[in-house]
Amino acid sequence: MTRSRLKVAVLGAGMVGKEIAKDLARRFDVTAVDRSQDVLDAAFAGKAGRAVKTRRADLSKAAALRRAIASADLVVGALPGFMGRAALETIIRAGKPVVDISFFPEDPFALDGLAKAKGVTAIVDMGVSPGMGNVFAGYHHKRMKALERLEIVVGGLPVVREFPFEYKAPFSPYDVIELYTRPARYVENGVPVVRPALSDPELMFVEGVGTLESFNTDGLRTLAQTIACPNMRERTLRYPGHIRLMQALRDVGFFDPTPIDVGGSTIAPLDFTARLVFPKWRLGEREEEFTVVRLTIEGTTARNRRERMTYDLLDRYDHATGATSMARTTGYTCAAAVHLLADGAFSRPGICPPEYVGEDEACFRFLLEYLDARGVRYRRTVTPL
Repeated sequence: MTRSRLKVAVLGAGMVGKEIAKDLARRFDVTAVDRSQDVLDAAFAGKAGRAVKTRRADLSKAAALRRAIASADLVVGALPGFMGRAALETIIRAGKPVVDISFFPEDPFALDGLAKAKGVTAIVDMGVSPGMGNVFAGYHHKRMKALERLEIVVGGLPVVREFPFEYKAPFSPYDVIELYTRPARYVENGVPVVRPALSDPELMFVEGVGTLESFNTDGLRTLAQTIACPNMRERTLRYPGHIRLMQALRDVGFFDPTPIDVGGSTIAPLDFTARLVFPKWRLGEREEEFTVVRLTIEGTTARNRRERMTYDLLDRYDHATGATSMARTTGYTCAAAVHLLADGAFSRPGICPPEYVGEDEACFRFLLEYLDARGVRYRRTVTPL
């Protein structure tokens, strides 16, 4: 692809999608698509959003999605997880290169054959985690003699802790619930392990934040298939005490999507919970929050040295732009991958998780430089073992 004003369709104008669209509009002809006109109007009302065109469409319907992307050269998927898989298949069938951050629960490699048959490059999970953690893993896996341990710990939290949840959702609350209900898959001593979500809490001190609590989540995703490492896991961070509250709600059944009868009316407990809880999880206008990432990689280098490499990120809400930290860390990573596709720097056909992008030296450097230019900076520490 050339450096002309390519047309990019960004599907979803939520907290992350709108920042992706604004960032890409610096170079591309961008159209943001969402089912809500109110969401579109609010997302692009300011000066930074004026360059973004908008289109209202119900993207849960394949025909509407096909019409929305018909004239696009590239597509970005920033939809909730429950819509992600079907949307990605529709995009691939339309023959459009795509970068997706919907983090849908299904195996993306199930679409690999279709993507290759269509000659489509589909970069999936290109956010902060999954996303940059995979990029670092792919980069070092390609260059080390042996990878022994990989751990990704990540969390997005409000600065102000409000009882009882001490949490606000910086992305789709339904996707947050997935973290609390989907069994966590990881690898221990070369053996696949499945543990309940929210299990095995551990305390972790974060400089500039304090002590947080981590728990098992199902965030390894494609890494369990693509990276040879005997010990790998992903964990999510919250303020201490949040885990027990979520366990109680989950175990009682408040997160169950199966409808039940209540006084002659049928309702899914999850829908009831969503109506009551999600408004309390909504970030306030210009409410400060932050994102923490700690990635640990241990192994033997090509020079036969055993080392531990740690990548740390502490990113905060941007007062100048009003962009949340989660939108910055997730959205700018996704936007950087769009540039790689547009410039032909990455063109591998098929389903491509972020670790495939990270294997390439030039792509790896570009991603770090792109994020650094926007104030998202990973700090690297190397320790001999």
